[in-house]
Amino acid sequence: MKEMNVAIIGSKFMGKAHSNAWKNVANFFDVPIKPVMKVACATDKDALKAFADNWGWEEIETDWKKVIEREDIDIVDICAPPNLHAPIAIAAAKAGKHIFCEKPISLTSDEALEMYEAAKKAGVV
Repeated sequence: MKEMNVAIIGSKFMGKAHSNAWKNVANFFDVPIKPVMKVACATDKDALKAFADNWGWEEIETDWKKVIEREDIDIVDICAPPNLHAPIAIAAAKAGKHIFCEKPISLTSDEALEMYEAAKKAGVV
């Protein structure tokens, strides 16, 4: 089974919910990949360390732009505040990363369209 490295950006409530999903997805669905919980990203380093240790993320990073630049990341899961969804998703798409994004997808329909166009152009999901 192909492994895909996941980065999660955001460690509050939805970050916890998505972490639980990544840990347990194979218990509920037949998935064609094995997600590897590679790196968790948030701005509060101490809280992030505790979050990563609790949920099983291998590494931590406080700068989402550095996460996006990493060659070893295949999937970016965006659980940051909604005002950051569009810039993170667009950067992730441009970097060739597949994207999971918590709702609301963006703050405006124009941002949502930009996100869609960036993913379509990059050929990512």
